[in-house]
Parts: sequence; C-alpha cells; structure tokens
Amino acid sequence: MLNRRQMMFASAAAGFAATGGLPSLALAREGEVAKLNALFDEAMALQLRQSPETATGLGLDSGDLAWTKGLLSDRSFAAIEAGAASTSKQLAALRAIDRRALKGMDAVNYDTVEFVLSVQDEGNKKFTYAGGGSGAPYVLSQLTGSYQYMPDFLDTQHSIETKADADAYLSRMEGFARLMDQETALAKRDIADGVIPPDFIIDKTLIQMKAFADTPTAEAPLVKSIARRTKEKNIAGDWAGEASKIYENSVLPALKRQIALMESIRPKANHDAGVWRLKGGADYYALSLKNYTTSTLTPDEIHQLGLDMVKSIEAEADKLFKKIGMTQGTVGDRMRKLGEDFYPNTDEAKEQLIKDLNEKAKWIEKQLPAYFGQLPKAPLEIRRVPKAIEAGAPGGYYNSPSLDGKRPGIYWINLRDTKEQAKYTLTTLTVHEGVPGHHLQLSLSNEAKGLPMIRKIVGFSGYAEGWALYSEQLAVEMGIYKNDPRGQIGMLHDALFRAVRLVVDTGMHHKKWTREQAVKYMAETMGDEESGSITEIERYVVWPGQACSYMIGKIVWLRARAKAQKALGKKFDIREFHDAGLLSGMTPLTVLEQVVDNYIVSKGGKA
Repeated sequence: MLNRRQMMFASAAAGFAATGGLPSLALAREGEVAKLNALFDEAMALQLRQSPETATGLGLDSGDLAWTKGLLSDRSFAAIEAGAASTSKQLAALRAIDRRALKGMDAVNYDTVEFVLSVQDEGNKKFTYAGGGSGAPYVLSQLTGSYQYMPDFLDTQHSIETKADADAYLSRMEGFARLMDQETALAKRDIADGVIPPDFIIDKTLIQMKAFADTPTAEAPLVKSIARRTKEKNIAGDWAGEASKIYENSVLPALKRQIALMESIRPKANHDAGVWRLKGGADYYALSLKNYTTSTLTPDEIHQLGLDMVKSIEAEADKLFKKIGMTQGTVGDRMRKLGEDFYPNTDEAKEQLIKDLNEKAKWIEKQLPAYFGQLPKAPLEIRRVPKAIEAGAPGGYYNSPSLDGKRPGIYWINLRDTKEQAKYTLTTLTVHEGVPGHHLQLSLSNEAKGLPMIRKIVGFSGYAEGWALYSEQLAVEMGIYKNDPRGQIGMLHDALFRAVRLVVDTGMHHKKWTREQAVKYMAETMGDEESGSITEIERYVVWPGQACSYMIGKIVWLRARAKAQKALGKKFDIREFHDAGLLSGMTPLTVLEQVVDNYIVSKGGKA
C-alpha cells in the first residue's frame, strides 16, 4: 500500500500548488491546450506554497525551491478555508476550458485533474471532518496526524548535506510542533461537532503517542537523525543539543497536548466502528468510496462483489491445497496451518528476513524485461517499519523515490510480530510493495517523459493498489511461483484478503457491522493471526473506502488487458500494454480505460 502522506498527495488535499523554477509546458502551446498547461503550472505552484513537504518528497527542494526546505504545511482554520477556496477556483478555471478541443494525453490530463478537483471540492463543501474532503474523518488516530509520519519524513526524506539543510531540519522541528497544535485545534472543533474516533481507535492512538512521548530525548528519532547525519557530513555544531532543546521545549509539549485531548475524549467515545454514525456519514462514505476506488459502484454492489469473490478465490485455493496434500478443514484452516511457518520473533531473525526479501526482489527484477518495455532507474530498498509506529502501522507500505533519483523507493515491512508475516505470504508482499508492484509503477510514473508535474504528484488508490494487486497475479504468469506452490497459495491468500476487505469495509461503514464482527469474519476467512486482523480492521475504520480500491482496481486492470488482447489479437504485446498503462501516469480507473483505448487505436485496433 501507499503510505498516508502519498495518499494525501494523491488526493490533492488543499488544491494543487512555484516558482519560476518549474518549466512551463504552456509556452509552446496554443489554444485550449495552452490554457490547460498554464493552469497546471499555476496549480503546481500553489501546491508547493500550501505543502512545502511536496517539494521535499519529490526531491525538488533545492535551487529555486530551496525556500520550501525549512517549511511545513499550514493546517490553521484560515489555511484550510483558503485551500478549499483555491480548489473551487481551480475547478471552475479547468471547466472553462473546452474539453472537446483536447486529444490524446491532453484529454487524459484534463480528465485526471478534473476528477481530483471535483471530488475534493464536493468533500470540502459537504463535510468539515478533519478540515474537509473525504476518506479520513479523524484528525488524530493511529494512522493520521503529523505525530504519526513526521519523524519518519524528516529522517528519510529531508536530506542533510549542508549546514543550511540542518538549519532547515531544526526549523521544521519547530514547524512540527506548530502543526501538532493546529491539528489539536482542528480536532477540538470536530469533537464539538460529534466527530470522535471510536474508543478502540483512541486506545491505539494513545499507545503510539505515549510511546513517542516516553522515549528519552537522546534516543528520540528526531534528535538522533540530525545528530547522525550531520556527523556523517562533518557539519560542525552541536546539532543534537539544538534539536534536544526544540524537542523538549516545543515538540514534546505539543504532543502532550494531543495526548491530553485524546484522554479527555476517551470517556465520551463509543464503540461503533463505521462512519454511518457521524452526521452525513452515509454520504461521506459514498464519496470516500468514489475518491479511493474512482468507480461508481455502490456500497451494496461492492459488498456483494466481495462475497462472490471470496467464494471464487476459496475454490481456487482449495485446488492448490489438494495438490500439495492438504485436504482437511476450511481454506482458512489450511492457510492458518501454513501460517505456522514464520521467522523467529527475534531481532537477528528479523534482520535475516529483510536480507532474504532484498535477495528475492533482486531475483524478480531479472524477470521483468520479458514483461515490460521500460524499467525503473530508481533502486528499491526493503526496510523495517520504525518501532515507534509499528503498533498501528499496516503490514507493509511503500515510499516513492524522489524525482532527482537521490532517494530510493522504500518498501517498509512491519515486523512487530513475525507471526503476522508468514513465510508463504512474503513473496507476494514483495511483489505488491516492490516489483513489479508499487516500486515499478511509481518509479516509472516519476520517470515518465512529457507528463505535467501536477500529474506526478496526484495519484489514485484504485489505479496504484489495483496495479499492485494485478502484479500479484502477473507474478504467476512470470513464473515467480513455478517451484513454489505454497508461495502461489500465498498469492491467493492475499487476493482473498482483498476480497474480504470489500466485505468488511462496506460491512462496518454501510451495514453497521461492529469491529468484532469484522475481525471475526476476516480472521476466520483468512486463517490469520487475530492481532493482524485487528490492525487491518482498525485501519479501515479510519480510512473508510480505501481498502476497497485494491480489488476493484485489479478487476479494471484485468478487464483493460483482456480488451486490448481481444482487439489486437496477434498484435498484442504485453510489454507495450504495460508501458501504455504505466507511462501515462496514475489516473482514475475510468480514465485508465480511456488510456487503453488510445493504445489499442495506436496499434491499429478498434477500441
């Protein structure tokens, strides 16, 4: 999965956002195309003003954009209001362009950005939860809030090469404290409107916040990061001392104010899991589904689709189990049996697990040229999820490489308990998060020529997670499981996992299932450790709709490929199909179908 910061970029949270440092695509164009690309340039400039972290995430925070490096986003009430106004203004300007005059990639670019702006604008106008929009109703949870991602952002994405970079890091530490206080104010407003996370979400959030707060200053990741990296670069100064002062005088007090707020609302919280209980909750969930899946399926349709796919995948898994001599019990029972083979829960074994996965990824990379015309230049690294956030973090997620190629793509695996990472599922997880999943797709999007910069920072869970899930099935065709039947069952385990998600996500947010009902259904169907099921279910509680994007996206990718194969017959080349879909950048699923139609026509077929 993509981490939440990448999802925020993908949703263009407050409108898009320069400076003269970004090349304008409008200069050499005329008419409606010129207007479109001029608008994209303006939108990118605004995005960088509103979210300086975007420049850092893309590796653009130097030269003309060096001013962004010491700054963080503003989540004050005034900034949120201004962002909503900007989104409405941009949407009106975009719709003033004559869509009929656009062809090819210009039309794709228009439709992609129009979708983002229209969904965001609708959310801003209808809902105030967490500052507007959709898909994440709670400002503070185990997966939302700057406390959850900022230390890792500063450590892995804020580069330190010079004294100015280190000074900017300290400035961002101060900004982090300010951002947490803004979030506290925003959460208080939501609480007054009855937007309170369920009691079990507050409990998990407090576990993480207190683990952060209880870490001795000298051991705090924020302090250790700048101390380590300035030493490596021989940058003179007492950086650990300076960071410690900011940490103790600004960061910790702001964090403790968030802890106090969460403790104060705990007695008021109820146990209902779904957003249906919030004012306008049904409409919020419907828009969240649209945002994440980029489809028009209703909650009832998605729920039934999930139930049907669970049966279908279980039948396929049963056949494979019988081939390896496992015939007794339900599919979940037999998956549970396979899940008993895992790495020991020791630091030494966890280091070996990371080493083994890196070797597996290198082997898979050698198989890619037969299936992809263009391969990513950015390297892939596999790392352990930081201990400070592993309690509430997902089993695996991915950080995209920087545009300048200086920062690799990083696939993070959660090793809080190795029982949750059964050996038979690890190859599939590596396919999904690494290659040919997120790393290949996002790296190629970054490296694609001719895409406006705004297209490189907006993305779609349905497209990206759908691609990663499609990749798991593609791995079978690539022979990755040829001598590993248990690994192929692991692929079906994860496909079943995504089908189950359709059921439990709509179950909780639409059909009013309890947390316990959802956990029971997932654990029994999957044969997984209950602790892992709990973490997953609680994730869906705070990101309503996101978990549905995987399977729906996979279905659209498979349908698009089948259409191209039928239309082109012997002319069909899977490498060209993959390049067409990936080098066009992330799009809503409806626009992906348009991209594939364009590819079919370009090869002499009839779409």
